[in-house]
Amino acid sequence: MPTTSPSTLSGVSQSPYWFDVTSAPAPLPALDATISTDLLVVGGGYTGLWTALLAKEADPDQRVVLVEGSTVGHAASGRNGGFCSPSITHGLANGVQRWPSEAATLHQMGLENLAGIEDTLERYGIDADYSRPGKVSFARTPWELEGLRKYSEMSGKYGEQSRFIPTSEVGEWTTSPAYLGGLYLPDYSLVDPYKLVLGLRRACLELGVEIYENTPVSSLDRGSDGDVAATTPMGRIDAARVALGTNAFKPLLRRLSTTAIPVYDYALVTEPLSDNDFEAIGWTQEFGLTDASNQFHYYRKTADNRILWGGYDAIYHYGSRRDAELLDRPQTYARLAENFSATYPQLSHVRFSHAWGGVIDSSTRFCLTSGSAFGGRVAYAIGFTGLGVTATRFGAQIMLDRLSGEKTPRTELAMTRRQAIPFPPEPVRYLGVQATRWSMAREDERGTRNLWLKLLDKLGLGFDS
Repeated sequence: MPTTSPSTLSGVSQSPYWFDVTSAPAPLPALDATISTDLLVVGGGYTGLWTALLAKEADPDQRVVLVEGSTVGHAASGRNGGFCSPSITHGLANGVQRWPSEAATLHQMGLENLAGIEDTLERYGIDADYSRPGKVSFARTPWELEGLRKYSEMSGKYGEQSRFIPTSEVGEWTTSPAYLGGLYLPDYSLVDPYKLVLGLRRACLELGVEIYENTPVSSLDRGSDGDVAATTPMGRIDAARVALGTNAFKPLLRRLSTTAIPVYDYALVTEPLSDNDFEAIGWTQEFGLTDASNQFHYYRKTADNRILWGGYDAIYHYGSRRDAELLDRPQTYARLAENFSATYPQLSHVRFSHAWGGVIDSSTRFCLTSGSAFGGRVAYAIGFTGLGVTATRFGAQIMLDRLSGEKTPRTELAMTRRQAIPFPPEPVRYLGVQATRWSMAREDERGTRNLWLKLLDKLGLGFDS
């Protein structure tokens, strides 16, 4: 296997590439008073911003307040790879496995959700480098190739467009000694994730949403008049309704401590590549790429001809640690660089300019889970497991449905009515995650699921990425 010279990572910036492309706006003031509001949104990532925007569009006269513990988009929403999946179930296969009778409906709702995002970008003039070129998943082993072939046969039954790529046609998509075939999904989109965050932030402000940054909420309590009281360092917010979009951060509801866990993901970005470089690897179109393995890479071009290369390692730390230093992991950067060189030896000379990490909120169903508390006055949507760029908008809609008390096609879904199976307490949680990671790596190597993965499948906890 080709190895990567340490010089390819020499001088790398340990900051998200997206943050260097677009300057952050001046921080908005922190809350320093006691206020009342119709709707309080906690969290300034995609989930919170979509919730505030949709709520204000539905009722411009209501007061909507959004608070963010740091700055808007500083966490997962500004650190991801910018893949916009049309799925709200972390892929069609995951939806079919868990809710087979609703899979076609869920797929259609996902397409409608993606169209809603595109409509929002157009209406508010949000320039986020958005495009819909599709995505190709590549197989590295015969069993992965057979899995993609079966997936292609299955997907049409539920309304998803796909095209199987046999070995003889791989070179039409990219030139890599690692790939045996692939699957093209045309409805995938790409976006600059941080530009999207800032565009939603601007749209919210224009509609009159009040945003307070550097305003963490430490607790939620019942107010004397039935409202929910949110405590912040320098003030309190009395809210008629509260929507929680806190992702993988420390939860404000006890039940959420077992609903989702923080998993750390990492990415590299190369220096700008020449047209000759892209021609050398046969990647002359704009579609995004992934591997079909459990330990998969995701990669895409940027607007200035770089390659973002991420994934593979997904790290859970004992006790659901959420420490800032975990966002930097040199050993994973080295592994990503080595895998990049093995996939594209034609680019072994290419240096990396950026390396960073982000935290994903993973649930046992590997996709959105939602619920309510405080007698229906508080709603939450978490557990997107790395595909939240688009699914968070759907999660926002479900939260607003719950808070309104109305029945909608979204609230009637089994996906919405049933809660995700909780994670067990430590140390069982940590041991279970590690056993699953080890077993999935073995499946990548051998093509078979061991007894542990078969048990998870039987319990409804299995996942084939």
